Amino acid sequence: MDSLLHRLYALDNERLRGMKRGLEKESLRAQPDGKLALTPHPAALGSALTHPHITTDYSESQLELITGVHSSVEACLDELTEVHQFTVRSLKAAGDEMMWASSMPCGLPTDETIPLGRYGSSNVGRAKSVYRMGLGHRYGRRMQTISGIHYNWSLPGVDNDGYFALIRNFRRHAFLLLTLFGASPAVCSSFVEGRRHELQSLGNGGSLYMPHGTSLRMGRLGYQSDAQSTLAVSYNGLEGYAASLHDALTRPWPAYEAVGIKNPGGDYNQLATTLLQIENEFYGTIRPKRVIFPGERPLHALRERGVEYIEVRLMDLNPFEPIGIGADTLRFLDVFLLHCLLSDSPPDTPEEIRELAHNQHLTAARGREPGLSLQRNGQSVTLQQWGLELIDQLTPLAERLDLLHGGQAHAEAVTQSRAALLAPDNLPSAQVLQAVRHRHGDSFVAFARAQSADMHARLLALNWTTEQHARYEAMSVRSLNDQRAIEAADALPFDVYRQEYVSAQRLGQPQGERLAQV
Repeated sequence: MDSLLHRLYALDNERLRGMKRGLEKESLRAQPDGKLALTPHPAALGSALTHPHITTDYSESQLELITGVHSSVEACLDELTEVHQFTVRSLKAAGDEMMWASSMPCGLPTDETIPLGRYGSSNVGRAKSVYRMGLGHRYGRRMQTISGIHYNWSLPGVDNDGYFALIRNFRRHAFLLLTLFGASPAVCSSFVEGRRHELQSLGNGGSLYMPHGTSLRMGRLGYQSDAQSTLAVSYNGLEGYAASLHDALTRPWPAYEAVGIKNPGGDYNQLATTLLQIENEFYGTIRPKRVIFPGERPLHALRERGVEYIEVRLMDLNPFEPIGIGADTLRFLDVFLLHCLLSDSPPDTPEEIRELAHNQHLTAARGREPGLSLQRNGQSVTLQQWGLELIDQLTPLAERLDLLHGGQAHAEAVTQSRAALLAPDNLPSAQVLQAVRHRHGDSFVAFARAQSADMHARLLALNWTTEQHARYEAMSVRSLNDQRAIEAADALPFDVYRQEYVSAQRLGQPQGERLAQV
């Protein structure tokens, strides 16, 4: 704690004011009856390939709304709200679809009927669709329909080692975020059809749940892969992390070789037969990131120019918030990430990496269970005790941010989290189950449908000016023109483009090899 406080007091106000953040929010388009919308990406929303704020994630039916980079929590949420307003107004103008309020999906059709994202006829657009086809072959399409909210965060003056120290501590303490903000303890039975699971039936409403679950999305039902479980990626530094990814991106994987690049009819099955097709396929609760140049591989960008920011990937959509997340949560994340950065961060080990996976799965499935114990350095410790220790350490950081910005908003966010940890029935995951059971006849889909309709109505009721509408309409038109320009400029056959893009030469070189060439 002393070293944490020493580093906190050594941080000048200018650096703290330079804290930046941005949000990426995924959400399925759903029909009024709670089933997945199977329509194309709405034309009014522009091109999913080139629009700066509105795209799709895995499925054509899965919207992804993106903010720019912001210096304040308020500005970040204001922009995300504005993007939502344009989106729901466009959906209303086109019909009766709505954005699904929950991380766990609405009623799903058969796996092969879930539509893949489509991005036009350009090489880069086709590559995005083929990548998604590959994900479907590897993991099934249902798993890809889970939605979350990603938080991008940076602080001036942090180098590669600093960001990797933050990442190691984040992974150690991620159980606290899953407990405090997990909001996916239940799911429609269609999601697990034909799959082994440990879920329990919730009444007769066609829903399944874990009684003390926090985030099924981040547990064994979520982004999991037997192939990826063979990767023990270390976060002790950029070179080691890059080497692990490089290996996964270049190592042939027998099961994926059996699938092949193309099917017998000549259609593409996947981009590559390696363990990972591209970097984004690697699942994790947090990623080191760098803005890439057009056509550049993310690993090349990291190796050449270092870590620019981190991406927090474990946050569930809060179905009680109109845009899926609120200001208190972002302020808590700012304090939490600052704590991860400034606290001592010893190197990780294979043993600890196994402990962290165990803790994540246990917290996702049973995080509200009274007396639940996690593993810490080979010793057993209760989740609540460890969580309270961490929250107590956050208090001086919250006070420092409040001193800088005025008010008590950060300290209040930490205080609220402490109270919620001591009263688990007040956590979002518990509130979801209470609502499903007592107000929606044990039906998760009925609950999420009602929350989605309420969110839709609340967003439509917000003030919306003709100037705002004109600005977003112009963005959509410009994005469509940009997509057409990309398509017109293509010169390579797609398979040549694909082979060049996935080649090992595009991944950059380890630092030692670059220095040897100088």
